[in-house]
Amino acid sequence: MRHRHSGTLALALGVVVLVDVLRVFLPSVITIFGQAAATPAELLGVFALGWFVLAFAAPPLVARIGARPVTVVAGAALAGARLALTAAPGGRWQLWLAAAGLLAGLVWLAGSAARTARPVPGLALGLAAGALLHTALATHDLVWRGGWLAWTASAALVAAFVAGLPGPRPQPDPRPQPGTGPGSGPTVTGPGCGPTLSGPLSGPTVTGSGSGPTVAGAGRGAGGARAWMVAGPALLLAGMLALSPAVAGTAMSYLQGRAGTGGTPLFALAPMAPAVAVFVGGALTPVRGRWRPVPPAVLLAGTLLATYGPPRLLVVAMVLAAAGLGGCLALLDEPADGRQARPEAGRRRAYAALVGMLGFAVATVLHYAAYDLGYPNGWLPPVVAALVAVAALRTPPTAGRVRVLPRLAVTAVTVLVALVATVGHGPWMVIDNRPGPPRQVRLVAYNIRMGFGLDGRLDLDALARAAGRADVVVLSEVDRGWLLNGGHDTLHLLAVRLGMPYVFAPAAGPLWGDAVLSRWPVRAPRTRALPAVGAPTGAQALAVTVDFSAGVRLAVVGTHLQPPPDGGPVAQARAVAAFATGYAAGMPLVVAGDLNTEPDDPAYAEFIRAGLVDALAAARPLPTSPADDPREQIDHVLVSPDLGATDAGTIPGTASDHLPVAVTLALPAR
Repeated sequence: MRHRHSGTLALALGVVVLVDVLRVFLPSVITIFGQAAATPAELLGVFALGWFVLAFAAPPLVARIGARPVTVVAGAALAGARLALTAAPGGRWQLWLAAAGLLAGLVWLAGSAARTARPVPGLALGLAAGALLHTALATHDLVWRGGWLAWTASAALVAAFVAGLPGPRPQPDPRPQPGTGPGSGPTVTGPGCGPTLSGPLSGPTVTGSGSGPTVAGAGRGAGGARAWMVAGPALLLAGMLALSPAVAGTAMSYLQGRAGTGGTPLFALAPMAPAVAVFVGGALTPVRGRWRPVPPAVLLAGTLLATYGPPRLLVVAMVLAAAGLGGCLALLDEPADGRQARPEAGRRRAYAALVGMLGFAVATVLHYAAYDLGYPNGWLPPVVAALVAVAALRTPPTAGRVRVLPRLAVTAVTVLVALVATVGHGPWMVIDNRPGPPRQVRLVAYNIRMGFGLDGRLDLDALARAAGRADVVVLSEVDRGWLLNGGHDTLHLLAVRLGMPYVFAPAAGPLWGDAVLSRWPVRAPRTRALPAVGAPTGAQALAVTVDFSAGVRLAVVGTHLQPPPDGGPVAQARAVAAFATGYAAGMPLVVAGDLNTEPDDPAYAEFIRAGLVDALAAARPLPTSPADDPREQIDHVLVSPDLGATDAGTIPGTASDHLPVAVTLALPAR
């Protein structure tokens, strides 16, 4: 690759591959190393951060043998790990392959930083391309898909990346600088003459990432190190909010829902087109003069709105964050100069890139560990945004800028891809048209553990098979875009496979909670936050009315109780029972989900005291956790006495760490 844009494209492709590996590594730490929450959160954090710390051996290696061989070898290892992950059967192999791929990717990034003084165009294009690929796949990554099509696409991506290794060598500036060129005279130096003026004898000017010639004002910043240091925080903000298609789908869901719940949107991925457009356009457009404070302010506004604003404004928050992040990258874009080609400058950039990625890891661990340890974490995304904003504002303005990529053309292509993906992934889910109300309903309650099985793989088809042809499905531990779990909208993906519209209610932030899916229309959704009583993870109760027509209705309440450290979830069970019976108001009632309580526990007795009966009684004992050796009866279906229950049981499988429970309910005669 020797085209003038080849360095930018090579860096962008590497970012896409590295993010692909990260989307496997992060959930593998939780589901495989974490052993279904059996491993302390502190140990999980140490294991995850250790790989980022190990990468700090890369800059001394670059200094010893050179950036080019380090970049080539590490890039090849990253590519090999990415392909191997597609074939990995899960389990320990997946964990160690992902960890090795991550380490190789970090070393490749350090080598690339040592060679590239102007990374912003490549980083911005890589983040946008990764987001568009994730959008085109409806957040279901190629790594998890299998089949010849996924293999072909993965091989093409990796081959394109390898073909660009290690990118072009830095080239001298082909154009004369101001005050140079024919007739400009030699460089003036000597005692009393002041500083040396650039001229034809001043030596070559080095470009970065295929960036083209230097312009006036270069060299006054941090030599590209500041932009490299922001790469990790930018990746975090893009994956958590600004460029996440899962967040886009969830945001559209809240616009469709009512009373704090999310419904099934028609075009779930629609926000991706404006988000990617303002991000790419902002990153490739110089920001000058009085406009310089605007992108940092917009980025902060977007992250604050996403964290503390109502879920219905999540679309606005996402687009604001994307625009602000792109603009901040533009502020960080410094043209390269000759001093940035020195070995010490390259080492500084390599260390800066690794410090930024370590910041990404620390922030990720801190943010998501809060849901296990119970401390507040809403402050963290705005703090990361503030750090990016400060770095952007501290970058000295340049008098001019050589454009690396055609801004309008790149923006137009990204918008077109996002729009095509939006239309292609409707979803086109409709309620079945059935003659009259049914006599009985098949209900399944399933804790899906964010979609990951005991082997650590995201197997959506296995989850769909476990649900079978249920008429109503109650889901717990539903993830709709946590970066820690790979940024998948598990609910959307599963609903498409089942062909069932859904109602979602958040329990721990807007992206994690419980859901009810139904083949019949649902009415009057309501959600009630449950008292924490010391439990670190949030909990709620979601109530919907399933309308079978002809006046036949069924109240369904889905929940996932969170026990406090020193006892059972008695207070939450009491709150759910009161909320459910009050909501039903005489309708037939079902309460289902992962209740984290055994049938003989005081918390379970709260439901019996409220007049509900055990719909699974005929099948007891009925352990559901862990899925491969069930010993605990903690997933339940309780019903009002007017509902008959037959054919109760569990459905074998390891698509989650719980087994689903299923029961057929006979509706009362009118």
